[in-house]
Amino acid sequence: MSQYSEEIKRRRTFAIVSHPDAGKTTLTEKLLLFGGAIHVAGAVKSNKIKKTATSDWMEIEKQRGISVATSVMAFDYDDHKVNILDTPGHQDFAEDTFRTLTAVDSVIIVIDIAKGVEAQTRKLMEVCRMRKTPVIVFVNKMDRDGKDPFDLLDEIEEELQIKVRPLSWPIDMGQRFKGVYNIYEQKLDLYTPSKQYVTEKIEFNDINSPELENHIGDTLAEKLRADIELIEGVYPEFDVDTYLKGDIAPVFFGSALNNFGVKELLDCFIKIAPSPRPIQAVERVVEPEEDSFTGFIFKIHANMDPNHRSCIAFVKICSGRFERNAPYKHVRFGKQVRFSSPTAFMAQKKETVDEAFAGDIIGLPDTGNFKIGDTLTSGEELHFKGLPSFSPEMFKYIENADPMKAKQLNKGIEQLMDEGVAQLFTNQFNGRKIIGTVGQLQFEVIQYRLLHEYGAQCKWEPISLYKACWIESDNPVALENFKKRKSQYMALDKEGRDVYLADSGYVLTMAQQDFPDIRFHFTSEF
Repeated sequence: MSQYSEEIKRRRTFAIVSHPDAGKTTLTEKLLLFGGAIHVAGAVKSNKIKKTATSDWMEIEKQRGISVATSVMAFDYDDHKVNILDTPGHQDFAEDTFRTLTAVDSVIIVIDIAKGVEAQTRKLMEVCRMRKTPVIVFVNKMDRDGKDPFDLLDEIEEELQIKVRPLSWPIDMGQRFKGVYNIYEQKLDLYTPSKQYVTEKIEFNDINSPELENHIGDTLAEKLRADIELIEGVYPEFDVDTYLKGDIAPVFFGSALNNFGVKELLDCFIKIAPSPRPIQAVERVVEPEEDSFTGFIFKIHANMDPNHRSCIAFVKICSGRFERNAPYKHVRFGKQVRFSSPTAFMAQKKETVDEAFAGDIIGLPDTGNFKIGDTLTSGEELHFKGLPSFSPEMFKYIENADPMKAKQLNKGIEQLMDEGVAQLFTNQFNGRKIIGTVGQLQFEVIQYRLLHEYGAQCKWEPISLYKACWIESDNPVALENFKKRKSQYMALDKEGRDVYLADSGYVLTMAQQDFPDIRFHFTSEF
């Protein structure tokens, strides 16, 4: 065991994911409130309160009440160091969320009691299953009427293909919501709505004691006892190892907006959630307790501080200890780099750190040296895989609307593309720039950010394309031949790799049949 193992055991790094509007950002706010990081939580969408959520700090996020970028926040709680990543729920930004899932050790999925399991939640759960990431489910909005809790548990099991085990149970819902019984700690928490401050709880140890009736009345007491008996009979005993393997999901009920059930979730989470886990690199498995430092870049964010036009690269530390001003190897460039001002985060607020350990996420100032997926080490040649860019499905030509600002526009496009917001292709036939995205909303975000962060105006022109795919071949003649035949539809991506822009599904299928020597890839990692 290395000298860092105590520090590493304290770390809990997780992402909060869900379908839009299930309450991720509100839950993040309340977790920060318990961590003492903020004293009054902000509402995500409200015209009355002028305070917005801590993790939604970009101007466009405040206007629309949605998250469009993953924010990173850290706080100390009960002798643990907790790192939260609040991800965008909107499917147009799913790529950012998928990449975030490669940098966390566990996940909390938020589900709306009224809407149940939604499309985006299913997609995200697939990624968790692929990576065997442990999952905790938080059923939110119990202060509104919704589905029967037992029906919802069946739906979660069926839709997300994972066994569940309730660790807290609601007493009624909506206007009649009385609180939750904490099965994990055998306590009764009675509900008093309070959006801003943390309310006191009543402790209650024996569910069969007649005192229960005094708190919640005869009918509900009887129902609660019957429910708990049913839960004990139907669901397997909760076993931490099964949860860590990703085979069972503990379920909690509460209302994030009213601060209810969140503390129970957090208390149980820091006890059972995994500390940093080993990570598979191309060359070998990297253990968090190793002495030498390794880390990879999973996200780049431009303009965190609008006054400085600075880019920040987010690094997930996989092993060892990171020190400020120490030389590290940038594996892709094969050269040594030093960082004089690495930062830790609280959404947009940041502070300089002198050291960080495996499991932490730190920001490094980036002047264009980093790409998503780059590795930093103490000297070893290592490569971390699994941070793909997906093949875009929506395309538009990007044109400069103000000839005086060509330089600003080019710089803006370059920085935003490095961030992984969308992908840039340069058509080889006419030299025009094409932006490819996964969803319509990204075009609006790019246009908005170019104007407000770089002072550059762009306009979009339609182009009818079906899909972009990266092509390669072991037969240079066949490759040359293909590029000649399809010259109008050939482009280069940011790395200068060949991309074929197919204008319909039929044309793509025919191309795959007619050119058997050419391999077509639909993610950028091959």
